[in-house]
Amino acid sequence: MADPSHLFLRLFLIFMFPLLGSGMSRIETGGGVVLQGDILAEKNDRIIVDLGFSVISIPREVIVRIVEDDSGEPVLRGTEDLYRVVEGAEPLPLGTLVDQLGPAVVMVRTPTGLGSGFIINPDGFVVTNDHVIAGEHEITVTVFEYSGTGLRKETFENVSIIASSPEMDLALLSIQGGEGRIFETVPLGDSEELLAGQTVFAIGSPMGLERSVSEGIVSIANRPINGRLHIQMTTQISPGNSGGPLFNLRGEVVGVNNMKLVGMGAEGLGFAIPSNVLKLFLKNRDAFAFDPTNPNAGFRYPAPPSASVSTTEEGEP
Repeated sequence: MADPSHLFLRLFLIFMFPLLGSGMSRIETGGGVVLQGDILAEKNDRIIVDLGFSVISIPREVIVRIVEDDSGEPVLRGTEDLYRVVEGAEPLPLGTLVDQLGPAVVMVRTPTGLGSGFIINPDGFVVTNDHVIAGEHEITVTVFEYSGTGLRKETFENVSIIASSPEMDLALLSIQGGEGRIFETVPLGDSEELLAGQTVFAIGSPMGLERSVSEGIVSIANRPINGRLHIQMTTQISPGNSGGPLFNLRGEVVGVNNMKLVGMGAEGLGFAIPSNVLKLFLKNRDAFAFDPTNPNAGFRYPAPPSASVSTTEEGEP
């Protein structure tokens, strides 16, 4: 006999919230938990799911995605920013983090060069630098995964540019042709929490050397360069690291590696775009939407007039 309290709760939820249908859905959370049940109702901050033996409320902030079994199509709910964050993550040994995070770090290749990137969404959305893909339309993304026989590489040749910003040096790509594939992802952290001396590390493909790891510390968390703040770190990066993630020891992306100082005996002077700048870019990606038919798609900032330009009186040429 069914639990009367459970039946009362279910009837109450059906009465109070709009019914969404009886199709079973798979709910995937950022903590790796997968639930399957009937979505009874959706609210702005949560969804109500009947698991068959219990009815639960799941906060939207922990949901990575929902897959509707009847159509097989993934539907993002509560993740309009495309990325995920984690709460209360504990620091882990570097080797453990590299094994966990490595499958979400990719190599981005174009006809003229290569760089790195990382997957932020299980549907195959990839972050990299704008200068890695600028002016290119033929882009491939190589994913590295562990299998029973070792490391396996898979290259996707159908990759679209979703948004790009030369000023931020950020780009959002989408891997096409991976229908039904659930990609490994990495969470984004809060770059405002970075402190000088904090350990950080990078994973990428410097000079094409796949899945290379380098460790260092934050030198300065907010270094202004060309009017924008960067993370300055001692983590070694080289050509090919561009667009790759800079991690903290909680496994969160706190920066996007994009440049280093060379020459004049410079060593250990690498720079990364703060993750909070990346979040701003992702939340406002429509403003930077890429249109292959319009080279001026998205916002561009014209240079200010030269200080040597003189003004004229009204009416003069």
